[in-house]
Amino acid sequence: MQAKVLIEYKVKSLDKAFSYNVKELEQNDLLVGMKVKVPFGNGNKLINGFVIDITNDEYDPSLKNIDSISDKNLVLNKELIDLGFFMKEKYLCTLISAYQTMLPSSLKIKTITSNYQKYDEYLVLKINKELAKTFLNDLKGAKQKELVNRLINFEAIKKGEYSKSTIDSLLEKGVIDIKKVEKYRINKSNLKKESNIVLNSDQENAVKRISSSFGKYETFLLHGVTGSGKTEVYMQLIEKLLKIDEGAIMLVPEITLTAQLVNSFYERFGDVVAVLHSSLSDGEKYDEYLKIYRGDAKVVVGTRSAVFAPIKNLGIIIIDEEHSDSFKQENNPRYNAIDIALERGKTNNIPVILGSATPRYETFARGLKNVYTYISLPKRINDYPLPKIEIVDMTKEVKKGNRIISTKLKEEIDKRLEKNEQVMLLLNRRGFSTLVSCSSCGHTFKCPNCDITLTYHKTNNTLRCHYCGHYEFKPNICPECRSDLNALGTGTQKLEEEIGKIFEGARIVRMDADSTSRKGMHEKLIKEFKEKKYDIMLGTQMISKGLDFKDVSLVGVINADNSLNIPDFRSGERTYSMLEQTSGRAGRGGLDSIVIIQTFNKDNFTLKMLEKGSFTKNYAYEMSIRKKLKYPPYYYLIGLKVCSKEYEQASKEANKIYNFIKPKVDKETIILGPTTAGIFRIKNIYRFQLVIKYRFDKNIKNILNEVNKLYIDNKDVYLEIDIDPYMI
Repeated sequence: MQAKVLIEYKVKSLDKAFSYNVKELEQNDLLVGMKVKVPFGNGNKLINGFVIDITNDEYDPSLKNIDSISDKNLVLNKELIDLGFFMKEKYLCTLISAYQTMLPSSLKIKTITSNYQKYDEYLVLKINKELAKTFLNDLKGAKQKELVNRLINFEAIKKGEYSKSTIDSLLEKGVIDIKKVEKYRINKSNLKKESNIVLNSDQENAVKRISSSFGKYETFLLHGVTGSGKTEVYMQLIEKLLKIDEGAIMLVPEITLTAQLVNSFYERFGDVVAVLHSSLSDGEKYDEYLKIYRGDAKVVVGTRSAVFAPIKNLGIIIIDEEHSDSFKQENNPRYNAIDIALERGKTNNIPVILGSATPRYETFARGLKNVYTYISLPKRINDYPLPKIEIVDMTKEVKKGNRIISTKLKEEIDKRLEKNEQVMLLLNRRGFSTLVSCSSCGHTFKCPNCDITLTYHKTNNTLRCHYCGHYEFKPNICPECRSDLNALGTGTQKLEEEIGKIFEGARIVRMDADSTSRKGMHEKLIKEFKEKKYDIMLGTQMISKGLDFKDVSLVGVINADNSLNIPDFRSGERTYSMLEQTSGRAGRGGLDSIVIIQTFNKDNFTLKMLEKGSFTKNYAYEMSIRKKLKYPPYYYLIGLKVCSKEYEQASKEANKIYNFIKPKVDKETIILGPTTAGIFRIKNIYRFQLVIKYRFDKNIKNILNEVNKLYIDNKDVYLEIDIDPYMI
């Protein structure tokens, strides 16, 4: 018997399987998808690899033997093995990187030195019960007799109930033994309870239509306004699947959403729920993954990578807030979790739901053309009204001296505080201020590794780069001319300070990447705000979607222009989506609610459509522009970034790639660039970009594969190929 073993090797072009003999002793144990140790290279160094095929070929003396099986507890099943080949072809990544991204860090191909297993220890009888009874008279200690007596009547007792001396004495006599029982770190089995929620007619129709598709592949777009009860639709569908012993994967874009949603899922489904996201410890990820793999968990809730969960009898995949950029991975392999979900849907013949109040325009177009089955939830549950949206012109407010909080927003906050209602404020910029500059010579502090100014964080008096992590302490005076320094622009820390001054006595909580960096802080802040320990929550985009607080009656957007001014063809779509989602946090408990959006561009079409609540008109407007400019969904996009530590080399290779590709592509295919890519230098790496737009270019993947091979092991120039990029 022989096995094909895929290894991770520093030479990326060696992305292929190598043949090894399987020792006779391991032939019955070895399975496709197992992690094994194999000798590799002239020195026969032992490295890990995945078995991706097993053949009945006879022993070949010219081949090396598999040394050992690294982990019998884990097997990449056939579906995930095949999914790796799908990813390799679609995203032009290496096969090994596809498999690596499917696994939590504690189970990746690297050699694991930590033991992530966790046990409860129990005391059990080592001898039979009749013999144990005869030992009782010989035992001197009262505790020893008590323990043995209890074990005669019970199967096991937790080790911690007795002292070490009592246990050691009985172990030495050979009367008892210690039994280890593996345990999961996250266990919520006592929470399960029945649901008594009554669906409205729209929700009932959605559940009925989607459940009729159980057992076959169909993609649904569930387009429901904020607060329309999409989550309850998901839960009802999952309940139906659990009754026929089938499972579900539920993806959400943000860890903040995971915390609140997971508690709801635990309460509804108990310990058949597993959670996968980046805030878990390595040990917790290990537990949750094995819990899923063993079939102990039938419902998986998590962020992007949870789409790879090896759930048994998968019956549905649900992607909530499908419009979010978070479902697209920005580093290799640059997969989109929605693509993976659709592929798994086809493979398993199951429905896939894409849910959102503001679906991506490509998704909405497919819904309108019946490529996806379109289902609408047009109103909030209990017929609660949507909040009124009001646009405030900040050009007039600045003249009054109101640079951060307009008169209207201040008045509305005062009203809500008087009525003991809650307020949420969005400012999509963390830190204290955008930049620090000199009032005399204009000197600004820039990151030494990236072409970007440093952001001032007042809490620790540091200037930080949010791209590479570089930081330095803010000086008191300008290092160039010794004049005073000014902090310009507003970040969440500065907003927190200003709000505290204006609304004395208000209890304020800030939610951004800085305040939630410690483990468990997302859950803690959400729980405390829900319990009304705070009056005002302010934060970045992480508070804009999915959170459900019944006492929030006012949402304020401090500056709607940040996302509008980004030079990207999706900026209008993203702005509408973010502001609509943020607005949806208000009035979810039926309170009279309002949303105040502050802007310096009050005549912007997107903002006007938002004020009118017209998603479809904004969609039509943006699509007309995309059609003229040949952007998705009318054309496909591929982004290429050429990266090097040397400016000249990056520029030269980018032009070389353009000249290589241009003559080979279809005559209707458009190549833009090379140009500098967004932030031109990050972590001392210079970046040039090419963008390919195409419709029916059948040869494009082959051309890019040729280019990729030229650079895959190049140490001086790195090529990033991004299929269907979200950002260009």
